[in-house]
Amino acid sequence: MVQAHPSGGYILDELFVGMTAEKRVEITEARIVQFAEASDDFNPVHMDEAYAAKTAYRGRIAHGLLSASVGSAVVGTMLPGAGAIFLSQTLTFQKPVRIGDTLIARVTVAEVDPESARVVLKAQGLVGEDVVMDGEALVRVPRRRRPAKD
Repeated sequence: MVQAHPSGGYILDELFVGMTAEKRVEITEARIVQFAEASDDFNPVHMDEAYAAKTAYRGRIAHGLLSASVGSAVVGTMLPGAGAIFLSQTLTFQKPVRIGDTLIARVTVAEVDPESARVVLKAQGLVGEDVVMDGEALVRVPRRRRPAKD
């Protein structure tokens, strides 16, 4: 398991297949409300317990993209970190995430392409041992660090 690079981000030459980083986030009422406000997604399955209780989920669930955004935080702040740019991403959602769950977003380097300065990242979301989200991201990574400005 790697930590965030002291510079803020790994460059291409520092990445290798198998590097893994993860972030744990508790899914709270406040996070769901903040995400709804940021995304303008007020679907009642996320916001209204009485409505959500009548659905197949039998209660409120977090936005799928709220879970995905925790994976984005890993990519943008830990692995590869600062300077990484998402080019594409695929996601499948396996199980719902609920208020009170602790979501673990795990990102692993699956491929490194030195020619294009791109890496393929395997991304997973877990609650306990259960995979709730699975996917892959293609990310552009800096080849070198910019010197600090004086």
